[in-house]
Amino acid sequence: MARGAGPSGGADNPPAARDDAARSATRGGTGSLVSLASLSCVLWGSAVPMVRLGYRAFGIGPGDTGSQMLFAGLRFVLAGACVTLAWCAINRSARLPRRGELRVMASVALFQTFGQYLLYYMGLSRATGVNGSLMQGFGVFAALVMSALVFRLERLTGRKLLGCAIGFAGIMVAGMGERAVGGAGFHLDGEGLLLLSTVSASAASSILRRHASEVDPVLVCGWQFMMGGAALLAVGLALGGSLTPAGAGGAGILAWLVMVSAVAYGVWSHLLRSHDVSQVAVFEFLIPVFGVLLSLAILGPEGTSVGPHTAVALALISVGIYVVESRPSKARARG
Repeated sequence: MARGAGPSGGADNPPAARDDAARSATRGGTGSLVSLASLSCVLWGSAVPMVRLGYRAFGIGPGDTGSQMLFAGLRFVLAGACVTLAWCAINRSARLPRRGELRVMASVALFQTFGQYLLYYMGLSRATGVNGSLMQGFGVFAALVMSALVFRLERLTGRKLLGCAIGFAGIMVAGMGERAVGGAGFHLDGEGLLLLSTVSASAASSILRRHASEVDPVLVCGWQFMMGGAALLAVGLALGGSLTPAGAGGAGILAWLVMVSAVAYGVWSHLLRSHDVSQVAVFEFLIPVFGVLLSLAILGPEGTSVGPHTAVALALISVGIYVVESRPSKARARG
């Protein structure tokens, strides 16, 4: 079964798909599906270059972990507040989470917002935008393996294994291609941390799937953003981090990242409620595509040797995601 989130249900990746029994049985029309799914993927793809642009605007260096955590924590506290307020407005209800919901929120926050973005923000300070965007695609495959082998929520079929193999080949092509042409290369404290961040996010995605019928995923999203963001802020302060005033430009970058977390999640969740999961999840292959293109447009290559190996790696990763998340025609026909 498609997960609809690959890596996380995180701010820079699609939210976890709910199981068929927990998902609404209503089907939405396909007229707006392509445009809305593509919009979400553009927003998530923009997160990598915008975070790196934010580092420049706020004067945050690769070794300034405290300030990186402050930047991340502020983003997610604000995003969580936006999602929670929107939930209250839509449902015309304002309430604190119940005890059972708090346990789920705390577990998801630990692995998704805190664990994932602790590693993500440190790794992205040392990786280029292009490489960081390519690493985003790994999350779909990590989520599949975590869901099947650790949480036992689905089976590893031949098609899914084929998709993983194609995606892993894309990661290898990207790394070996960089080394062969003398580019910026891959580093354990850069791209390596980004890969580990997808593993943490995959655990959160599986936890949320396990409890999908017990909690409102949007309410969980808002509160876990705030809880994880507050923890990141605490780590940043403990490490002596600070954010240099960056004027309107820095505020605009932060506002954009908050919007990515809140708006893209809301749009994707709406699509999952109104369409079959496989119809929506298959669009995830666009996230690394838009990420690479936007990184090149906003940041430039940043030392990454962009060439045929980059195109091949991106194609393999995107095809692998498509294979993993798509369903055979017979299964799709049955809905």
